[in-house]
Amino acid sequence: MADNDTFYREDTKGFLALVNSLPAPEALVPEEQRLGYIALKQMTEADPRPMAVIKDLSCPGPAGDIPVRFYDVRESRGPSPVILFFHGGGYVIGDLDTHNSLCTELSHGMDLPVLAVDYRLAPEHPFPAAPDDCESAARWLAGSPPELGRTVTGLVTIGGSAGGNLATVTARALCDKPAAAPMLLQVLLYPATDESQDGSMDKFAEGHLLTKMAMDWFYSLYLPESGNPRAFPLLASAEGMCPTIVATPGLDPLQDQGRRIATKLVAAGVDTLFLHFPGLTHDFSSTRKALPSAQKDVETIMAAMKLMLEKNSG
Repeated sequence: MADNDTFYREDTKGFLALVNSLPAPEALVPEEQRLGYIALKQMTEADPRPMAVIKDLSCPGPAGDIPVRFYDVRESRGPSPVILFFHGGGYVIGDLDTHNSLCTELSHGMDLPVLAVDYRLAPEHPFPAAPDDCESAARWLAGSPPELGRTVTGLVTIGGSAGGNLATVTARALCDKPAAAPMLLQVLLYPATDESQDGSMDKFAEGHLLTKMAMDWFYSLYLPESGNPRAFPLLASAEGMCPTIVATPGLDPLQDQGRRIATKLVAAGVDTLFLHFPGLTHDFSSTRKALPSAQKDVETIMAAMKLMLEKNSG
């Protein structure tokens, strides 16, 4: 019988057969990959949930205004936490539209506002532009900016892959130097956390959506500083970190990186919940049309978020 890391769900088999049947590009060009990623999401992601409020805004950043998108399933609400969302895409691809549906799912399922951040991308803006933008957006949000019409009582950072990296780097910054509203929870979905090339990175190097070649290409453009904890957050201190959820899929090159950061957080005494989802690929939270079984897993993550927020409230 296959173990959790070689088991394939039936919908995962079909999804990977589709992805692996697509012709490989002759060369990896950022703009072409960005367009391809948008097309893939349109084909594989679930439809967005209806929202009472969706507003495209901007917030001040270190190099100019940062585009953000605000979601709320309610037209108005009293003081509440806000979910701060960072999209994935290897710091090179992805935008507000590629993860629009997931942001609506989070607002709907959590009954909370969501703010998505369109941080600067490489190669035009290599490291540390992305974490700089994400921290700036977090501090702006924590100040309950009037454009949102909401009183922010605390922040929940969340993201997948590169977005998971940015979610924990941002949380670390706000735990080290608190903002106007506290960090309540970080949710790291299949996060990129270190420079490892072995283990799951080697085991799932090809044929499982995210590839080792793609990761190498992303980093060749992002140009993270080796040993810098803002690039590789496994190197950052775990002391005093906010409560954490780490979620990993069983068929993911980044699986071991998620496990390692969860282990480090537990060792530091951080309230940590580790969720593992056998038979799923990287990026499962935003490919739910192609992977209908992943809808239940996203709902499990949201149930865990509610549990952790309730457990650690007041």
